[in-house]
Amino acid sequence: MADLASRITKPEDAPAVSAPETAPETQIDGGEELGTGLVQSAFDVEIKLSDLQNDTESPLFSVSTFEELGLSKEINDGLLAMNFKKPSKVQERALPLMLSNPPRNMIAQSQSGTGKTGAFVLTVLSRVDLTKPTQPQALLLAPSRELARQIQGVVMNIGQFCKDLIVEAAIPGAIARDGAVKGSVVVGTPGTVIDLIRRKQFDVSQLKVLVIDEADNMLDQQGMGEQCVRVKALIPKSTQILLFSATFPDKVMTFAEKYAPNANQMKLRHTELTVKGISQMYMDCPDEQKKYEVLCKLYGLMTIGSSVIFVRTRQSANEIQRRMEADGHKVSVLHGAYEGGDRDALLDDFRTGRSKVLITTNVLARGIDVSSVSMVINYDIPMKGPPGKEEPDSETYLHRIGRTGRFGRVGVSISFVYDRRSYQALTQIANFYGIDLIQLSPDDWDETEKKVQDVIKSSRAKPDYAPSAVAKV
Repeated sequence: MADLASRITKPEDAPAVSAPETAPETQIDGGEELGTGLVQSAFDVEIKLSDLQNDTESPLFSVSTFEELGLSKEINDGLLAMNFKKPSKVQERALPLMLSNPPRNMIAQSQSGTGKTGAFVLTVLSRVDLTKPTQPQALLLAPSRELARQIQGVVMNIGQFCKDLIVEAAIPGAIARDGAVKGSVVVGTPGTVIDLIRRKQFDVSQLKVLVIDEADNMLDQQGMGEQCVRVKALIPKSTQILLFSATFPDKVMTFAEKYAPNANQMKLRHTELTVKGISQMYMDCPDEQKKYEVLCKLYGLMTIGSSVIFVRTRQSANEIQRRMEADGHKVSVLHGAYEGGDRDALLDDFRTGRSKVLITTNVLARGIDVSSVSMVINYDIPMKGPPGKEEPDSETYLHRIGRTGRFGRVGVSISFVYDRRSYQALTQIANFYGIDLIQLSPDDWDETEKKVQDVIKSSRAKPDYAPSAVAKV
């Protein structure tokens, strides 16, 4: 194959490596102890107000401190206890709008690691009446049990000083068939939530806030989209609706605007969506067998931190695990065929470092925050659509690589191409986002290791970070 990157970006168009920036104060996303937090964003947040709202209605249209928001002492104490001192750019602009009265809907497009989880959690905690601790008042929906559990943890961490706060998980196996949802904040998956409402175990009559995280996936996927529509039909019409995602394709945005009418909108231009601090690389493998051999060679680099290997199918995940373990490598696999408890245990092992390399499908592509992840491998380029009519899935690519480079740390993503189809798919994704891919050679392993380690062993991320010794081609 001819060189891929040279056909995506001309050498003279490659961005120069920026000088290190001073990291800002601690930010929020995902409930991790973030230290100095996110790398300073180089973009401005774009706000589009609804027809029902104008600047004069929100005197705090933008804030620079949490104190300006008028949050309760208990919430502020929770922020301080977690060492969250200053809102991120997304929170500066979004929180005054989401906390305004009367409540307004919000459609927010914001990439991973920018504080979106913290933004909607603070809104939820501010809306809930804690004198009714067992009455559901806020519902947060996520596409997977893993993300639902993670969001539940963030709510509990930020609300740790809120007396009588009860946060329920409405996920498979969490609520007994003869039980009831007894919490002011409920975090769940759409199918389980619908079942609980249908069986009259979940009283939604007093809901004040509905949050849908990863909304592009939730509203676009046939089954979950229908379930989200049913949920909305069953809750009070006065419920504030907050839709969050890193990406909103045009057709999904059109539906989102109907789902959350008269919503304020916050978004980034798609050319600014590729995640800062992640060096995006590719490996041009001669054939399918070489892909596996290269994967095994990368194992030593994968265990410097933690790594996620994304494959297309459950069968591929199981087969790669079998082969790698037979070759003496320690890896774990997680996909939708595993029962809920097993999935929780596998993810917990990965979070705590007991497992360093995780093979998975797109079940973990969205929203999961594991701060130690330094490498993401796209063993299969993400595709979407029915068999025979598949096309590159740019949104899933962005979500996948966003599992690394979290909170201002550096990270590496490596995509494998081995035939014309995978080459063309990666080319289209790179063109869509304007990515300047770095080539790795399967035939010069010393140079490949040097390029990857140059990134992983760097201390902090900075905008447009790239290995200093790498010449973009």
